[in-house]
Amino acid sequence: MYLPSPDRYQAMPYRRTGRSGLLLPALSLGLWHNFGSDRTADTQGQILRRAFDLGITHFDLANNYGPPPGAAESAMGRALRTDFARLRDEIVVSTKAGYLMWDGPYGEWGSRKSVLSSLDRSLTRLGLDYVDIFYSHRPDPDTPLEETMGALDSAVRQGKALYVGLSNYSPEQTREAARILKDLGTPLLIHQPRYSMLDRWVEDGLLTALDELGVGSIAYSPLEQGILSDRYLQGIPAGSRAAGDSPFLTPESVTPELISRLRALDEVASERGQCLAQMALAWVLRGGRVTSAVVGASSVAQLENSVDAVRHLEFSDEELARIEELLKTS
Repeated sequence: MYLPSPDRYQAMPYRRTGRSGLLLPALSLGLWHNFGSDRTADTQGQILRRAFDLGITHFDLANNYGPPPGAAESAMGRALRTDFARLRDEIVVSTKAGYLMWDGPYGEWGSRKSVLSSLDRSLTRLGLDYVDIFYSHRPDPDTPLEETMGALDSAVRQGKALYVGLSNYSPEQTREAARILKDLGTPLLIHQPRYSMLDRWVEDGLLTALDELGVGSIAYSPLEQGILSDRYLQGIPAGSRAAGDSPFLTPESVTPELISRLRALDEVASERGQCLAQMALAWVLRGGRVTSAVVGASSVAQLENSVDAVRHLEFSDEELARIEELLKTS
């Protein structure tokens, strides 16, 4: 029987999500492509147990995570039935609907039919009566925003979700979605955008909108598919994501100029007593505007390395200025 560490809440910082009462850990675990059928249940269980022991209480999923789609939710469901069976009230489970999940016209996007059907399927895979956070994974250009937000509101009113969130919405779409949800009586809790040292689009209006709305934020891909780690400091290593057939990271994206910039950033990290990945996570969390950052893990060692980032989240003005200069270099 799994017995969680009695010290699990001592080292992990917890941050308030916008103006809500919900606290999230500074680092959350994303069950993305490392929780598909190509990973053993034993490896997945080790990572989940260690994450909880380290104070990670939030596990982030989506209906299509795997592979195959749905496999990650099934893996989390297995953990909730076994290791975490007595710990549900200490765990935040989030999932999403919006990307392609099943064949036909109702298997993706933001119609009420698709969103609520997807949630029902997710709850079945997870073995839960409700999720803590339910997201619209992406805006649907062909469905009225009122319909998609109405589906999120219904999920809460039906007792199938405690809170609702958005992912990949623009600042303008976020403001309008928040207005609609407020009128419906289900406030927008959180936005999950892509954000890293190498992808800073959220700084062009989204973070300001979230501040003004009192909405939390949780960054995904803070390590830019692993580029912001020591794996690529000497080029593209064999067996890496960029060396494979991943549609998310191609060999062409790892240029000599990027490698040079990574090496310079790594020098700053070393002076801080961190590795590059730890500094990249700390940078995303700097200043407290981002509630949490989602990290992935293919091993316990990788997870532990990421969590060590929370030991040093502060930056001096000089460090931030040096990093800014390096990030501006093209």
